[in-house]
Amino acid sequence: MPGLFEGRNALVTGASSGIGRGVALALAAGGARVAVNYPDYTARAAAEAVVAEITNRGGMAIAVQADVSNVAEVETMIGTTEREVGPLDILISNAGIARAGAAHEMAVVDWDRVIAVHLRGAFLVSRKVLPGMYTRGYGRVIFTASQLAYKGAAGFSAYTAAKGGIISLTRTLALEAGASGVTVNSVAPGATKTPILADVPADILETVRTSIPVGRLAEIDDIVPTYVFLASESARHFQGQCLSPNGGDVFL
Repeated sequence: MPGLFEGRNALVTGASSGIGRGVALALAAGGARVAVNYPDYTARAAAEAVVAEITNRGGMAIAVQADVSNVAEVETMIGTTEREVGPLDILISNAGIARAGAAHEMAVVDWDRVIAVHLRGAFLVSRKVLPGMYTRGYGRVIFTASQLAYKGAAGFSAYTAAKGGIISLTRTLALEAGASGVTVNSVAPGATKTPILADVPADILETVRTSIPVGRLAEIDDIVPTYVFLASESARHFQGQCLSPNGGDVFL
């Protein structure tokens, strides 16, 4: 692991907690300089704590605020990152939220917000980063999808639709990237113990757990290695793929 990403510059969106935090720490442990994105002031302290953890271990990191669904904020985030960290070699587009409710009862504003953060955000961030990667002839773009994009989930229509869109976006950008030296892939984690599950009732989580062949929800450490692999040189022949560490919940 040490030196795996030496000399590389990375941006991880949604990195103040959960899987994003774990990926940011792992990339930094491999030697990457990391920009830790957080959405707004409520997550600033958490993002700064991630930066402090990285710097205390001898790494280099900065915290950068941006709502990834906002064009101006994304442009400012990328500009700040490239100025303070350097030209981006690795993009982990991970920011996401969830809104629960049956489709016929869901407020349009909730649908729009979920789609905006997940899918519009993935588009805006990759759109801004890809030109530089193409020019330099190197890049790793990794999106966070979900196993629910494949199986669906009652009460999460916006979330599953957004994640399905991310998988399709992955495939199209992979075709556009072609032999440019830039790879575009995604990770579709199964149910994982992150803050996004904090509001899910315990009985529902137990039902989810028992439906997973390995018999447990994933820990963040079960998920992070897939991102590390796709960001590494070992994944140079992976293009347009979606890898799903899900404990057997879905067979792809």
